Order: sequence, then C-alpha cells, then structure tokens
Amino acid sequence: MNLEGLSAIVTGGASGLGLATATLLAENGVKVAIFDMNEEAGQAAASEHGFTFCNVNVTSDDSVDAGFEQARAANGQERILVNCAGTANGIKTASRSKTDGAIKHFPLDAFNTIIQINLIGTFRCIAKSAAGMMTLDPMGEHGERGAIVNTASVAAEDGQMGQAAYSASKGGVVGMTLPIARDLMGEGIRVNTILPGIFNTPLMQGMPQHVNDALAASVPFPKRLGNPQEYASLAVEMCRNSYFNGEDVRLDGAIRMAPR
Repeated sequence: MNLEGLSAIVTGGASGLGLATATLLAENGVKVAIFDMNEEAGQAAASEHGFTFCNVNVTSDDSVDAGFEQARAANGQERILVNCAGTANGIKTASRSKTDGAIKHFPLDAFNTIIQINLIGTFRCIAKSAAGMMTLDPMGEHGERGAIVNTASVAAEDGQMGQAAYSASKGGVVGMTLPIARDLMGEGIRVNTILPGIFNTPLMQGMPQHVNDALAASVPFPKRLGNPQEYASLAVEMCRNSYFNGEDVRLDGAIRMAPR
C-alpha cells in the first residue's frame, strides 16, 4: 500500500510507541491525527509534527465518535488506524497480608478498568474505523481499503505475577486479530497486531536506572530495551506490506518473561 497522501489515526499518539509511529507515518507522507487524553502532550506533539490532536478517551463511545469526526474533518477518512492507547496495573489475583494474615482478592473494578481501556477500547476504535474505511473506494489491483495495527504485549503469552488483568486484556487483542481480519477480508481491510517486549517508553524512563539495567540484561539479544522507533518501523511495514494480514508478531529481542 502506497502511504503517500493517505490519512491515519494513531491512538495513544502523544507519547511512547504511539508518538514514534505517528511521527514515522508523517515522515512517509501520511496525514496523521492522534488520539490521547493528555492535552498538554498531545498539543505539543501536534505543534511539533503537524498532527491533528484529538482529546479522546477510548472507553467512551461519545468521545471516540467526536475524535473520529474531528480527525476526518481535518484529514479525510483514514485508511490507517494504529491502536497504541493502553495502560497497566499490577495486582495479584489473591494475596495474604504479611502483618495480620488477612486475605483479599483482586478488586474487580480495577480488573474491569484495564479490560475497558486495553481490549474494549481497542475494539471500539477498530469497529468505528473499519466502518469508515468501508465507505472508501478500493485501491489497486486487489481492492485494498485500509490497514489496522493493534498493540498487544508479550504479557499476552507469558504474563508475570500481578498481570492477570493486563495479560487478559492483551491476550484478548491477540485473540481477536484473526477473526477481525477474516470479518473484513471481503472489504479489503487488513488487521495485524504487534506484541512488544520491554520498550523504552515514558513508563520505563520513570523507573530507577538499576531497574532498567536489570531489565535490559534479561533480554537475550540485543541486551537493551526496545526503541519506540523499532515498534514504529514494524507498524508502518504492516501498513505498507499488503500481504501482511491476520498476524500477531512479537517484537521483543527473544525475551520470555519470568514469573516475576
């Protein structure tokens, strides 16, 4: 798929993996809108890179609808959607207090929050974007209309202690990739998912240096954290390469996460 002149939406596009992807798409001649809840970072990214910033909460139908309306008014109907919006928590399924032996379980509202953002938020944007893409004329010999890239995590396959909610949400993204690709195959819309390992995102940058060093040392090769630009490179290739469809691809330096 020739990217020059197309329109794209990147959720979670104000920082980290999303910002790197939005930037690389723009460098390839794509008109980019970013969805994010961080107004300050979103406006700064838009000002620096020429994006359209839309303040969007992916857990809200109304917010997402307004974001798509704003983005499409500025850049036209998108042919590319990259879903990077997401969050995490770390809570054990059940735990016993070391002080008084009291037992408590994972608070279900916290579990639901992660599912709503990472899984349902991703699906919400896919469904609404795909419906818009279906209104477009097909391109090229095989009638391509668009490409969707989702972000899961290696935790979808080897989640650690405390990651039950996060792993469930990201496992859901992996699990729905092929069925959605099949749902949309007759419309010329491709769907793929990236499973990042440990990347040098703002979350990691806020951790002590010795923690980052230990995490980097746990990667088989290369022994470092992933760069957001490396995620962006794969995301853009998934858009560009028209035979890339229905795939879930780990991008992790061959790491397999330990139990903790």
